[in-house]
Amino acid sequence: MIAENLLIFLLGLVLLVKGSDYFVKSASTIAEKLGVSEFIIGLTLVALGTSIPELASSIAASLQHASGIVIGNVVGSNIANIGLVVGLSAVISPVKTEIEMLRRDGYVMLFAAVLFFVFILNREISILESAFFILIFIAYVFFLFEESEKYKGKLHFKEFIIYFFKFEYISSARQKFNCIRDSNAEGENCQSREGFTKDILVLVLSCGAIIIGAKYFVNKSIFFAELLGVPETIIGTTLVAFGTSLPELVVTLSAAKQGFGSIALGNIIGSNIANIFLIIGFSGLIYPIPVEQISLFFTTPAMILISVTLLVFISTDWEIKRWEGIALVAFYASFLIVLLRMG
Repeated sequence: MIAENLLIFLLGLVLLVKGSDYFVKSASTIAEKLGVSEFIIGLTLVALGTSIPELASSIAASLQHASGIVIGNVVGSNIANIGLVVGLSAVISPVKTEIEMLRRDGYVMLFAAVLFFVFILNREISILESAFFILIFIAYVFFLFEESEKYKGKLHFKEFIIYFFKFEYISSARQKFNCIRDSNAEGENCQSREGFTKDILVLVLSCGAIIIGAKYFVNKSIFFAELLGVPETIIGTTLVAFGTSLPELVVTLSAAKQGFGSIALGNIIGSNIANIFLIIGFSGLIYPIPVEQISLFFTTPAMILISVTLLVFISTDWEIKRWEGIALVAFYASFLIVLLRMG
């Protein structure tokens, strides 16, 4: 019985990881055909693609009212993304950084973590707060794709906040929808949609694999949590978070080995932003998410602390050095030791 459940658990994880791999490849191909830069691909499509396991497993957990897995998955994945993934990447090869990673995307990532902490102070993520998260994420994506010329390279956190509260993303969204609706639309912001059939088909099939994998992965995670008598939040923060962070680990280590540090780091920062705004947002729209004490007093503050640490490392000579990578890995290992002792 245990062997059978373990096999299904591993098969679900394989579907999640491989489905995400094909999703990333097809999404990147589509973005390249649209003329989008590699750094923006890393921040958006690749980040979103590698966050799909977290999204699928969190929605599956939310439908089963397993709120501990939802919160633990997101917070644990964000900590693993920085401590394990960025840390190991820097150990393999020092990661070059850019000022935009700090002043725009890094601050947005930290803003997401702090806003999440503020929202859980009342021990629940409400449906309204979840909708607000999704709205911020949509605005962030449009800001990255639409506003580079308008702000002439000054795509910083301050400009994003102004963009968000002025609701400028509404006109950006309307323009994109007009391009999609009218296949003959012309203009500098409307791109040709030819040659996407195969990529879109792979995108759809990979999403199907991810959804199926998430269902079984979460079901068996809950099974083992109950079998071992371990709280769902601990399982979500460790086992589920590590499993769903595997795509980020594979993609980022591959990018680091090939010298594409900006894609590697952009992927992680974008994934952490998507994990909070998009995944918590969608999960909380299904049911309000109750928050356990361990998330409020330990795991979320740890996520904020390691996020601040990453931003400091980014700004030191605009490179994440090997010793800084070792420090991040050590932080993650210490976090796991303390967490498991608390459990």
